[in-house]
Amino acid sequence: MYQQFNEQFAAATRQFADAAAQVNRIALDNAETVFGLQLAAINERVNANFAFWGEAAEVRDAEALKALLPKAAQVARENLERAVSTSQEVLGHTAKTNEAITELAKSQIESAAKTTQANVEQAAQAAQEASSRAGSTFASATRATGKSKK
Repeated sequence: MYQQFNEQFAAATRQFADAAAQVNRIALDNAETVFGLQLAAINERVNANFAFWGEAAEVRDAEALKALLPKAAQVARENLERAVSTSQEVLGHTAKTNEAITELAKSQIESAAKTTQANVEQAAQAAQEASSRAGSTFASATRATGKSKK
């Protein structure tokens, strides 16, 4: 009896460990992708900002400064647009990752439920067989006792 319990517990533990390893792999893949997206966005925006500040450093008069202001607004707008775009990509990718983890958890729960149901059915069948054997043994003993009294 203890052996069966130990085997069931060990199987459930292995299943949980496998599921946890899969979740960790999925989460790390997501983190890697998110980090890559953000790093690419930062790199692009830093290059654009340095180009702008390079132009700004060359300004020597009011006319050049006047021509630089629209470029400053454009760089600021592009920075904001890129930040929003990157955030949306990150959220989308994270949502897909969460869906994958949810599907994995759902499959693990369904598998555990099937295993538990099979174990319950097996135990019920074993109990019914034991009850039948005990009933027939009791009936035999009662008949034997009744014959000896006559």
